[in-house]
Formats: sequence, structure tokens, C-alpha cells
Amino acid sequence: MRLHPPKSSVLSGTLRVDGEAVLEMNASRLRRYRGARCAMIFRSRCWPSTRSIPSGSRLAKACAAMKDSRARRQGRGPLEALRQVRIPSPERRLDAYPHEMSGGMRQRAMIALALSCNPQLLLADEPTTALDATVQIQILILLREQQKERGLSIIFVTHDIGAAVEIADRVAVMYAGRIVEEASMADILYRPRHPYTQVLLGSRPKEGLKKGDALRCIPGSPPDLARLPAGCAFADRCPHARAVCGQSQPATEQAGERHVVSCHRWRELAASVESPAQYA
Repeated sequence: MRLHPPKSSVLSGTLRVDGEAVLEMNASRLRRYRGARCAMIFRSRCWPSTRSIPSGSRLAKACAAMKDSRARRQGRGPLEALRQVRIPSPERRLDAYPHEMSGGMRQRAMIALALSCNPQLLLADEPTTALDATVQIQILILLREQQKERGLSIIFVTHDIGAAVEIADRVAVMYAGRIVEEASMADILYRPRHPYTQVLLGSRPKEGLKKGDALRCIPGSPPDLARLPAGCAFADRCPHARAVCGQSQPATEQAGERHVVSCHRWRELAASVESPAQYA
């Protein structure tokens, strides 16, 4: 989305959406890209900072700001946008301020705001964080429904494996800012190849856990992102690390059909490490 000022952002590599290089867009093109092509849902309860604007006015301004007439025609009006995300009594909520809505309702309004101009791609940054379990499920179901109805692509950022299971078709597992494994949801759960993916799945509390039972944890601490090691960032915490792991970055290799992994030892570990995903 390129929301941070250029001087505070460290960018490398390329970023393309539908073949277009986002990092090369000028300010004018970037304004048209946001909303009509790509929109974002921020973390739950994170409503925009100006809290003196009613939700209906904010939705109307978001659509009016779009200069692309095609995107504006395809977008829904404020009232219909609130109906689509199942906000109760949407007519009343048009004039409601953020502090007059519950956390779950504010998050629904945030989703309505993001979808109001009918984007092709939706970035959802931990949209269920800080919501109770019942509301989390409702938000996940809502996103799935909107995805199917609109033919929408969603990039769902989460620390919650359970939420990923509910919504994701494909998963990219990241560690220290780098994708270490990418595969289908089923392959990640039942055929994880990277040691971090394996211990991450294994650290999830199992069904039937009793009081006093020890939790399986990942030892150590994540590395300082400003001082990443020369080798694999997970090497110091990895139960299978060897000298080569701390010396050089592993290449990204094909571990199966549409399954890639970055690990020096994944081939020799593949046959010996059993998948810990017994909860899916």
C-alpha cells in the first residue's frame, strides 16, 4: 500500500499486482490504485484516527475520493456497504461515531470501508486480533463470504494458526521478515518442510491438555531485524541446525507441487520428521 513515508521505509525487491509494479507508481497512479485495485483492513478496533466523523460520512468520502469513474460505479453506497457486512440497523449506524459501536461492529465498519470501492485485492492485517472468539469467527465467515461474492483475492496476515486454517487456501510462513515456506494449507498442516513451520505447529496446545501439562515452546528469542545473521535467521533456535545453517542463506527450493521451502536440510529431514498437525 506504500502508506509509510519513503524516508522511513526500507524497500528491496519488487512488488507487482496484476503485473503492475507498485513500487514504481507515482503519486497520482498510487491514489487510483488504492481503493479501486487494492484496499486494506487494519488490525481490529483500529478505526481511522479522526473519531469525529460518522461512519456513513467516512464511507461516502472514501467512494467520492475515487477519481476512476469505473471504480466509483462498481462501488456500493454507504448504506448498502453497511448492509453487506451485516451491521444491525445500518440506517442508524450511518450517523454513529466510532465510540458508539462495539469492537466487532467497528471492525465490520472497517471492512465495509475497505470494500466500498470494490477492490480486486484486500490486505487484512490481523483483522481478528483483540476480538473475542465468537466475533473472530463471525469476521472470518464474513470475509469468506465477501471473497466468494466479489471474486476477491485476500492476503490475510495473522499470528493465529487457527484463523489461517479457516480462511486460507495457500500459506506463506514468515520468519524474521522472510518467507521460509509457501504451500497449500493442507501441505503446511500435514507436510511441513521447514523446521520453523514444524515447531510452530507443534507448539500449538493440543486437545485434551490437562492442568500442569507442559506446553511445547520454541526456545530462544527472535533475532534483531536490524542485525540479521549471515545465515538462516532461525538457525540459533532450530533443533536441526548445522554449521552451514549459520554461514549462508538457504536457497528457495521446490519441495513439491506449488510447495517451496528455504532450508539447507529440508530434504534429509523430510523423511524423518513427522508432521505435528493433528488438530486440523
